[in-house]
This record gives sequence, structure tokens and C-alpha cells, in this order.
Amino acid sequence: MADFKDLIGKTLVRIEGMHKGSEQIDLVCSDGATYRMQHYQDCCEHVEVEDVVGDPAYLIGSPISFADESSHDAGSEEVSESGTWTFYKLATAKGWVDLRWLGSSNGYYSESVFFDLLPSSPSPASPESQHD
Repeated sequence: MADFKDLIGKTLVRIEGMHKGSEQIDLVCSDGATYRMQHYQDCCEHVEVEDVVGDPAYLIGSPISFADESSHDAGSEEVSESGTWTFYKLATAKGWVDLRWLGSSNGYYSESVFFDLLPSSPSPASPESQHD
């Protein structure tokens, strides 16, 4: 698992899945790193993006200057048994984007959002470097 603040100083070149109802967001950086926000499904829980405030285009092509994560319990009016709100804030010189995830379960299963640095894919060898 990576630290969300690892994004500070990185420049995003592509974002996938940053919309309401998404269960996974990929953040692709100019240095080739890809970070993924997701929940590892176990059984009887559901975790998804509840809201995106701001234009994700603000995050493309300009270094991330602010990255913050916080969470708190969801109220009984928002979930039937147990719930967790997880908030992510990202900013560049272009503007802010706030992500709001909601996890709900029967109270036994995790409602957390995970932030991972994906393993790098090996680059294919160029024909000039292949020798038989």
C-alpha cells in the first residue's frame, strides 16, 4: 500500500474511473507510475465513489501540490448498518478535486479504500536489443 501523499510532486497524464459509482480509480503519472484507488471486495460490503467535486482535468499536466486523505463514520441516515466516508483532496495550480467514497457493510467487513502503487509493467524489448 502506498501513501496518498506520495502523489505530491507527481504529474498526472491520465485518470481512469474518476466518476460517481466507480469502484476503482487509476492515476497514471508522467514518470510511468500508476496508482490505484480501490476496495478489495470480501463478501458483504460495498465501497464506491459517491461524489466528485471539481473537474478531474485540473489534475492533468500540472504537478500535484496537495494530497490529503481523511475518513469518518457514516451516519445511520446514510447506511443501514455500518458505513465509512473516505475523503480525498487533490490540487494542482489549475484547481482542486475532492473525492468522496462511501463504504457500507454489516459492520464485520472492511469499508476501506486502498491506495496502491501498481507494479511496473516490463517494457517490451526493442527488436534491436533482441539477439538470438
